[in-house]
Amino acid sequence: MEIISIQTEIAKLGLDLPNVMQLVTDRTLSLIGADGAAIELAEGDEMVYRATAGSAQSQIGLRIKRDNSLSGLAVREGETLLSADCETDHRVDINACRKVGLRSMIVMPLHHNGATVGVLKAMSAHPAAFRDQDVKLLNLLSEVVGAAMFFATKYNADDLFYQATHDSLTGLANRALFMDRLRKLTSQHAREQKAAAILMIDLNGLKQVNDSFGHRAGDAMIKEAANRLKQVARQSDTVARLGGDEFGAILSPVEIENGIQTAIDRITAETASPFQFENRTFQLSASIGAARFPDESVEIEHLIELADQRMYEVKRRHHDRTRPEIH
Repeated sequence: MEIISIQTEIAKLGLDLPNVMQLVTDRTLSLIGADGAAIELAEGDEMVYRATAGSAQSQIGLRIKRDNSLSGLAVREGETLLSADCETDHRVDINACRKVGLRSMIVMPLHHNGATVGVLKAMSAHPAAFRDQDVKLLNLLSEVVGAAMFFATKYNADDLFYQATHDSLTGLANRALFMDRLRKLTSQHAREQKAAAILMIDLNGLKQVNDSFGHRAGDAMIKEAANRLKQVARQSDTVARLGGDEFGAILSPVEIENGIQTAIDRITAETASPFQFENRTFQLSASIGAARFPDESVEIEHLIELADQRMYEVKRRHHDRTRPEIH
């Protein structure tokens, strides 16, 4: 019954592959009692976490070598693999397992157009946590994901990996690709010594537009903001839609002295003018917070937290300025 429920939810999502993958990882937790779950796609000689849930949630964008991981072995052999205890299993990447905090796992191949393109992985912090029944259930779920991959790409010229790493509404990078680029930035720093910055960008007033004029108007507002962000971004920057009305940008390289403020001013100016939708005029604006790499932190989570805090402070000040007076 749980599998049927998941199939129904996937059907409602249609061709939105990133959200299909996220739904599947989320539901894997309750389906077999896993602590964490991930969908990893095979990209070159690496396996990349493209959707995560539970204990693996913070690891989205993580890359591990195919040749020395259980996921890579499942892709090569096209078979489901079970590890009862990662600490004694020579097939696993023990450092990656410890980073995610797992002791046992099921790794299920995902097939697309006749090829094994990735895996669905269920994880537990305890050894020998999964039974044969869990493997059977996960196998049913992997077939659903494989079908979703097929239909998400069948009628679209873009390939599977573009679908998995880009937001379907705006065409911007999604959260998985954003985190992937951040991980690359931090790993390359020791070699290249480039300064960079993270911007967290939140649209002002989207909820009111949705409540007053419906989600079609809200979607138009999101797409308009995305188009304007694309226009002001440099080729070396990464602009992503992280979810809802939240966007992120990685500015790399950037001049720490005034490059960050220049970028914020450019985005603010570009998003300040109104736009038209179905004969109505809507005001567009954004609240922006920034964090500097490596000056303020070299830790991804800390950088995002700093930029988020500053963005919400800007948003609070914007709300205070635009709050109507009560008489």
